[in-house]
Amino acid sequence: MYISRIFRVLNAVSVGFSILAGAAAAQGDPDAGEKLWKKCKSCHAVGENAKKKSGPPLNEIFGRTAGTWEGFKFSKAMKAAGADGLVWDAATLDEFLAKPKAMIKKTKMSFKGFKDEDDRANVIAYLALFSGDGTADVEVSEDPEVAPEILALVGDVAYGQYLSGTCVACHRADGADEGIPSITGFPQKDFVTIVHAYKSKSRENPAMQQVAGSLSNEEIAALAAYFESL
Repeated sequence: MYISRIFRVLNAVSVGFSILAGAAAAQGDPDAGEKLWKKCKSCHAVGENAKKKSGPPLNEIFGRTAGTWEGFKFSKAMKAAGADGLVWDAATLDEFLAKPKAMIKKTKMSFKGFKDEDDRANVIAYLALFSGDGTADVEVSEDPEVAPEILALVGDVAYGQYLSGTCVACHRADGADEGIPSITGFPQKDFVTIVHAYKSKSRENPAMQQVAGSLSNEEIAALAAYFESL
């Protein structure tokens, strides 16, 4: 009975995790992101009449295949990433902005990255203002704080890998994005906080509420530890 319950949970997780990954980045503050943009604007332009600089314009970045913008000469590595299915969305931008050369080793982008996850979320929220896919219209809300003892749980990576079997059938373990956002390297604290927000029904999505409600605190911690470890 225990094993069958896990597999029912996994089936729901595979459907709902793309919502989780995108929702995480929607928590950023675009006003704070605009201030951080000064680190980017020497190479990139965004907004009305944005033109290429040493990097391509970032208008309509959400949903754009990596290495594609007419009139800009991308590195072979970036074009190859796009050919392999890399599409920019909240999750892939978060991974890239954390350490560009860790994600695409031979990218021409020299920026070392935003180490702080909140800074990345804020920059992504700012960029969302210049994309027409509705990302900027996502309602930003504060998730309830998770009890310190829950956040302090040390997840079992091996157990998380066991639980993730059906998840990685859709979300590739190597972090590649093929139309479904990557959750590889997802920060444990954010992962746990978001899942618990659905568990308490503070976030409104029936599928994710069902998924989160079926997971124990230990299972959530294990999944968080596994996906961050990839």
